[in-house]
Amino acid sequence: MKEIEIQGMTPAHLPQVAELSVATEQVKFVGTMAEILVNIDHAVHPHVILDGDTVVGFFLIDTQYGHKYDFADSATLGLRAFFIDQRYQGKGYARRAVLGLKAFLVSAYPGFHQIVLTVNCKNPAARHCYEQGGFADTHALYLGGAAGPQHIMSMAL
Repeated sequence: MKEIEIQGMTPAHLPQVAELSVATEQVKFVGTMAEILVNIDHAVHPHVILDGDTVVGFFLIDTQYGHKYDFADSATLGLRAFFIDQRYQGKGYARRAVLGLKAFLVSAYPGFHQIVLTVNCKNPAARHCYEQGGFADTHALYLGGAAGPQHIMSMAL
């Protein structure tokens, strides 16, 4: 199995990123690409998951997560909108990307001590993937999600 690579998104990635999508039943968990891309700003950084030159997945890193949510502190990154395109799901990309996330973030975001995410309680497959990649369930729930309660998970960096 080839190694995947995580990179900050560049304008060169945009044509492929614009084509990314998830299955209809998954949209409630991550949204559409158009909905995700409007969140990008100076504090919310887009990233791609690559297999060679092919963009297979996407996620956002929120550097102000700790200022927005009371379950995180100012030295906490937020993982948002993590997904693998529906054409590439079931091939181990998500697991490999989550496993590679810590090393990438330690290098790319020095000064942050942990990463936190929320995963919908109705999405056990995603929760399991995050656990396999080193995230721990905090056993607290975030109740502000549009699609219902979410598990709060964290990983030390």
